[in-house]
Amino acid sequence: MRPAIDLNSDLGESFGAWRVGDDAAMFGLVSSANVACGFHAGDPITMLASARRAAEHGVVLGAHPGYRDLAGFGRRALDATPAEVAAELVVQLGGLDGAARVAGTRVRYVKAHGALYHRLAADASAAHAFAEAVAAYDPSLVVLGPPASALEQAADASGLAYAREAFVDRGYAADGSLAPRGEPGSVIDDPAAAADRALELAETGGIAADDGRRVELAPDSLCLHGDTPGAVAIARAVRAVLESAGCRIEAFA
Repeated sequence: MRPAIDLNSDLGESFGAWRVGDDAAMFGLVSSANVACGFHAGDPITMLASARRAAEHGVVLGAHPGYRDLAGFGRRALDATPAEVAAELVVQLGGLDGAARVAGTRVRYVKAHGALYHRLAADASAAHAFAEAVAAYDPSLVVLGPPASALEQAADASGLAYAREAFVDRGYAADGSLAPRGEPGSVIDDPAAAADRALELAETGGIAADDGRRVELAPDSLCLHGDTPGAVAIARAVRAVLESAGCRIEAFA
């Protein structure tokens, strides 16, 4: 069992009249918060409220930029050029960082959302544009993303610290990618099952894929989606089982 691990969650994803997840509860359970920056979800009021919640709870604040895709919640693959990926990242990062400064905190890391996250895992050109934009904005920022990916290589080339992530509420394919949403076992919404997965990841660094083969991930952070059904119960179960096993919950950034 590792001595400590981070728990992160995608939060601040409400916008306008739409409410997503229970941020008030989730901010009290995680150590890092990936806050939407207004492109795939979130809005200025939600961003500022999220930054204030992070400061209040002592949660490390991360920017969670995505494609400009409110209608698709950032989960549709858009044909953005690497230059567009970089420019839109800077705008989103700057917006949340401004809200953070007003709230008395700062953005400490960056994690891409949805379809952009999956693209950066494999598309070297987009990954390098993304990492170079982060480094140009603030080279002290950490990039959070998938293990052994194009993004990890790009972050290293740009001189950025990189934290590896694993998901306790999503199933994996044998190649280490997430099982597509909609397939059986792609979303784990049972708190006990998610807690068992978190414990296995913290103890061994890996998890079983959908075909039974083992995927080695060596994560620095475990993700709990704020919009997963029963997210609060999952987060409570995961945190409880890790702490009971002697693993501290501690932010990576």
